[in-house]
This record gives sequence, C-alpha cells and structure tokens, in this order.
Amino acid sequence: MLPRKLLLLVYGALWASVANAERPNFVRDIQPILAANCKACHGGDKRSGGFTIREYAEMLHGGRSGASVIPGNAGQSLLLQRITGERGPVMPLGGAPLTSANISLIRSWIDDGARLNPDSEAAKAPWIPKLELTPPAIPLSRLTSSSHSVDRFIARYFETHGGKVPAVVSDAAFARRAYLDAWGLLPSPADLDAFVKSIDPNKRAQLVDRLLDDNRNYAEHWISFWNDLLRNDGGDNYHGGRESITAWLYKALETNEPYNRFVTDLLNPAKRDSPAGFLLGVNWRGDINASQTPTMQAAQNSAQVLLGINLKCNSCHDSFISRWKLKDAYGLAAFFSASPEMELVRCDNPTGQYTDASFLFPELNPGSIPLALDDRRAMVAKLFTDPRNGRTPRTLVNRYWQRLLGRGIVADVDDLDGEPWSPELLDWLASDFVANGHDLKHLLRTIMTSQAYQMPGVHREGTNVKEYVFQGPEFRRITAEEFIDAIGSITGEWQVATEPGKKAGRYSRDWRINSTTLSRALGRPIRDQVFTERDCSATTLQSLELVNGSVLTNLIKQGAQRMRGEWKTPPANIFDSGKLSSGHATIDLDLNGLNELRLIVADAGSYSPERVLPVWANAMLEKNGEWVPVPNGVSMTVPSEKILDVRGYSRFRAVVGVDKKSLQSDISPTVRFFAFSEKPDWEHLVQVGPETPVPASPTGSADVISRIWIQALGRDATPAERKLAIKALAEPGGLADLLWSVFMLPEFQFIN
Repeated sequence: MLPRKLLLLVYGALWASVANAERPNFVRDIQPILAANCKACHGGDKRSGGFTIREYAEMLHGGRSGASVIPGNAGQSLLLQRITGERGPVMPLGGAPLTSANISLIRSWIDDGARLNPDSEAAKAPWIPKLELTPPAIPLSRLTSSSHSVDRFIARYFETHGGKVPAVVSDAAFARRAYLDAWGLLPSPADLDAFVKSIDPNKRAQLVDRLLDDNRNYAEHWISFWNDLLRNDGGDNYHGGRESITAWLYKALETNEPYNRFVTDLLNPAKRDSPAGFLLGVNWRGDINASQTPTMQAAQNSAQVLLGINLKCNSCHDSFISRWKLKDAYGLAAFFSASPEMELVRCDNPTGQYTDASFLFPELNPGSIPLALDDRRAMVAKLFTDPRNGRTPRTLVNRYWQRLLGRGIVADVDDLDGEPWSPELLDWLASDFVANGHDLKHLLRTIMTSQAYQMPGVHREGTNVKEYVFQGPEFRRITAEEFIDAIGSITGEWQVATEPGKKAGRYSRDWRINSTTLSRALGRPIRDQVFTERDCSATTLQSLELVNGSVLTNLIKQGAQRMRGEWKTPPANIFDSGKLSSGHATIDLDLNGLNELRLIVADAGSYSPERVLPVWANAMLEKNGEWVPVPNGVSMTVPSEKILDVRGYSRFRAVVGVDKKSLQSDISPTVRFFAFSEKPDWEHLVQVGPETPVPASPTGSADVISRIWIQALGRDATPAERKLAIKALAEPGGLADLLWSVFMLPEFQFIN
C-alpha cells in the first residue's frame, strides 16, 4: 500500500489534471473560433477598430474601444458583448453569428481567467482608468515609520515588490537637487555650506519651504516648464505669429494662482489680462489641413496639456491607436468655434455629418449647449475643472512627478489612459492637491519632502521598459536654461534682455532671452507647438555647440574675465532704435568732437534674418549749416556694421526701418539699429544696469578652485583635480579652460 503523503500527491495531480482538462484551452478551443469567424477584419495585419486576433496578448489588449477581455468577468468583456450583439451590431459584421456552443465556450474561457493554456495563471485584468477621483487609504508598512503620506505609499510599493526602501542622498546632493528644481539655480557656496553644517533634523523640509517661498526665483524657473506646455514664447518668431501670454503666466506663477483658476483663465480668457493667446493657435501660412485650424488646435492643445489626451490622430480620422474618435475631437473643438455645431472633416474630406459641442467624457456633459462663444468657453472651463473630473488633477500631478523624478507615475505624460505603476499614489497625490486648494507649490512641497524624491538617482534602462519597477528618481539632465544660468551664477556673466517697449536692458535669466544655437542644442524648443517633454539626448549638433560654439565660448571667456577682475565696461551706444518689426524710428545725433560714427544693424529675433532688408532712409550729414547726403548712402544687411568718417560734421540724421519687401510671414523681421562713437562690443550693444539675477560669489576668493567645484558640483575638488586645476590656471586663458572642463562633466550636467 502506498504511503499516505504519496497518495495525496497522486490524487492531487489527478484532480488538477481533470480540472485542467475541463478548462477551455485558448490554442485548442478559442483561437480556432476567432480565426474562423474574425480573421477577415482582425487577422494578420488587419486591425479594424484597432483590434487584432494575431496574438494572444494583442487580442486581450483590445482596440480603440478598450480592452476586449476582462478576465473572470465574461459579462463585462467587450469581446462577448460584441459577438452576442449586447453592444453594437452582432459580430462578425455581415457574417453568420457564432453558434451558442462557441459563445458558451468563449464565456467559460473568460470566466475562468482567460488563460493562455490550462496550466497558466489567469490573465492580468486590464487597466481601466477612472474619471472620478477618490482618495485611497494611506497604507501602513513595516518598511517605514515615516508620517509622510508619500513615504507610506512608496514603502508599501517596495514591500509588495520584494525590495527595501533606499537611503536618502547626502545633504549636499539634496540641496543641489532642491535648488535646481525650485529655482533652476545652483546653491551658492555659502548657502550650501550653511545647510550642510546645520544639525536641525527638519532642515530639508525647511529648505524646501524657503525655496518655494521665494516667489520671484520660483516663477523665473517654472515659467520655462509652462512655456513649453503652453507653447508660449515672448521672443522667438516663427511662421504665423504668436500672441504672448508671458505677462499673465509670470504673474500666475509669482502669485501661486490656484490651478483650477489657472485652467479656467486659459480656456475662458474673459478678463482684460487673460491669456487669450493660448486658444488662438498658430495661423499657419496658406491653406492648411482641416485638422490644424486654430479651433482644432485649441481642442488638441487643451486636451493634451490639461487632460493627458492626444487628439492629433483623431482630428483627421478615428484614431488607430486609442479609443478616441473623429467626433470626439470635433465635439471638443466646437466649444471654441464660432458656431456650436461643426461639420466633421475626415482626412480633409467634408462628411456632411455634424456634431454639437460635446466633452470628451460625456457623463459630465450638461443638458444644453449655449449658442454664444463666450458662454461655451465658460462651460468647457467648468467641465475641465469639474470636481467629478479627476483627469485634470491626475494629469498635472503626473507631469510634476515626471519633471521632478524623471519618469511619470504614468509613463507617457500625454496618455493618461496608460497604467500607472502605482495607481494609489497617483490618486492620493491628485486628491491631496485638490483638497489643498489646487496649490501648485503645495504639490511641489509634498513631492520634494518625500523620501521618494530624496533617493539616489538611478539610470534608465532603455526608453520602453515594459515591466517598470520604481527604484528612485532617474538621472535627469539639467535644462538648457539651468545650464546657462549656472554659468551666470558662477561667473557673474549674465545675458541681457530687454522688455517690450523699453530700450535699456537688464541682466536676466536665460528664459527671457531669445533662444540661441546653444540653448536649442541643449533642448530648448522653439515652441511652435506644445512640448510636454524635451529631448535632451546627446547629438552631434550639441557636441559641436559645447566644443566650438560661439555662444558658450563667449559666455565662459567673459565670465573668466569677470572672475579675474579684468572685465571692462563696454562702450555705451549713442542711439538705440529698440526692436523694430514694422514702423520706423528717427535718429538725430550731435557729432561735435567725434571722428567716426559706427552704425550697427543687429537681428532681434527675425525668422529669416539673412533676408531682412534694413533701411537707413534720408541719411544726411550737416556741415556749416548745410545738409548733404551721406557719401555713397547707407546700405546694410543683418547683421552688419558701417563706419562713417564724420570729422568736420556737426549732425547726423536718418530714418531707420525695414523695407516693405521684408514684411513677409516667412521672414517675420525684427531688427535693432544702433549708433556708437567708438568700436562696440557686439555682445553688449544694449545699455544695461549693474543688477544681476543672482550676485556672483566674491571674485577675490582665495581659493577659486574650491569655489568653482563647490558651486558647480556640490563638493570640493579632489587632490588630483586640484593639481590639474592649478596647472591650468598657470596658463594664459587657463581659467576659461578650467570652467569649460567643469561644465562638460556629467556630474555638472546631470541631477543625480
């Protein structure tokens, strides 16, 4: 007789075998049914409605209408609903319906877990995003005793995934990370030293509070993030023009306007100082695709930025990759159109079908749609900020998490239908954000004081990680603005910006400056469309700009001169026209005592400066009370300089402007005319005051090497680095070379 334990094992194996034999087998039972009935529309490369039966995983994933199968729940599964006719026409469309035996077999297979084979685990339930927002309970975990809610969610996550919560980074690394994320600036050596030496156990939270309480530095940094999202730029020109919303945006950040009001102002710009430019879109030259009209752009931009929904594909036709349809895009666009009803245009072909204004989530739609455009804008603003609409706060929270930790809780920040790696954390952060008055600074403070934010940086393994597991913040490259502003804060060499309508400039943060070849190479977009993520990967163009580019070379060269006390104040102009795109300015100069007059034409943001035709009209010189034309006239290009010998002359007059031939949308001329009595510094043509965004560290520092290393890298130089630095400083131009070598270090260019 067999031992009892062995008998139990045998009986167990036999029972499992019988149970598995009764289970439907996908390969044997289900796949042949689907192949025989569905192949014509959903087999091979055919994906009617985005659905294919080609592979098991793809079949489970479903198509544009969502997941086809909900394992364990056949009644709620779209596959069964379609083949029974419970939802839509009976499938297969135009073919014979499935037999009751086949339907029963498919039903049993789904209810049993939609397994690949009888021995497999039940299929994973599909992710179905919810619209409503309910705060989840804050979990307990044996891995943490922290009272910080985010820490509790993270600890439970690590516990579930079989890991332990990493220790936090050093004080110096945290301070560098926090300064860059709150202000976009490096901490000064004195501030860093004081923070590191402090023994206050709450000093990290206090630092975050102090940084976020500085409204000016906070706004000067975060405006770049929002400029990208809202495709706003106060300086760069491009085809079709742009109406800047910079003044409104800066004030909204500086005053920490609640996000629900922020969104309302964008979508319903009813007040005098509202940001009307966001909805206007780009008025592209000539005929355009129907999907790119300004009205459609308003729908696309608002959905992408505020709801994490990409409507670009389904603005032309039903999307092949998502559940959104042509009618959805036109329904949202109708809130922003002159008429509340819009004709659907599929692939530039009018369909004769119309749709009223309708929100992307119909369950929020009101009973009737107003006729007046202003009223429709007010209505859609309420729909975006409706307390029942959890999509808006989730999207914002996910973008901020991605900005601070390198990857969103939902990987694709423009597709919030994707599955979060922690749905509970996302919902708690979004709920907490709403409960605290839609306060953007509160959200930043919550994330930055968490252990998740303070963990050591990790390297991203590839771009498309299927089974992502959160391990900590990803290494992030500092932005173009942060890179250039760091040079200014270390050396004292800042760029000069001029405000609209003003001629005198001021030393400014990089976001206020027109983009340059350097900033564009480092990832700053031209913002002719919405940019929700920057491409900061290394490129050949970027390498050329960092090694040989004139912008970086001049910044470092002049910065080294300032640090050595060798900086000489550049000559001041004696005439400045200010920025001219159209219209004209009159110049009338006293030449007594001058030997030469240097006339300058500089580009100030033209789309195609080499095609701009600057004009010095009626250029005349006075001598002994008589006016005579300037010999050979004044004919110049952009940029250029012309030197006039004015000995013996008493006055110079002219009218400056742009030739009418240049007033074209693909040139968009913006130039500036100057006059100097001596050789100018082309990097400093505009008169500027002495104040800088952040005062540079004392130039007379006894140890310039330590100052550079501590401010740039958050640590002192090693003995080997110091030895090389001393050798470099002994050479002509050595300080500039030393600065460049530090700025090229990955340790400088990355937040880790």
